[in-house]
Amino acid sequence: MRKNQSKEPTQRQLRVGEEIKRIVSGIFERGDIRNPEIEGKVITVTEVRISADLKNAKIFVITFNGDRIDEIVLGLNESKGYVRKQLGKNMVSKFTPEIKFYKDDSFDEAFRIESLLRNPKVAEDLAKTDDE
Repeated sequence: MRKNQSKEPTQRQLRVGEEIKRIVSGIFERGDIRNPEIEGKVITVTEVRISADLKNAKIFVITFNGDRIDEIVLGLNESKGYVRKQLGKNMVSKFTPEIKFYKDDSFDEAFRIESLLRNPKVAEDLAKTDDE
């Protein structure tokens, strides 16, 4: 196995991902994107995953109340050319990665797991396990 094939991101990937997150968050804060699906929405960048060669970035987003997130992600992907251009202007990097926006499902999954754990039947099973 080669050194770059590990599952964990390198320090460089993490640093570039954080830089992208900061720049894209600033674009959202200022309301720079002129798209009716996005205007007036509170969008948060939760994570940026960048490929090992730093040429592709997946940007995960959520909205304040999760309302119409699929349409917002679609609108963001329609506007990714503008976002990428702003990244190129503001990044300290040799090249600008291709970007794609995705809905962040991690909070939905955490809520689902929490609701399962609150289920009385599951709580009963967990109590039995603790007694054993």
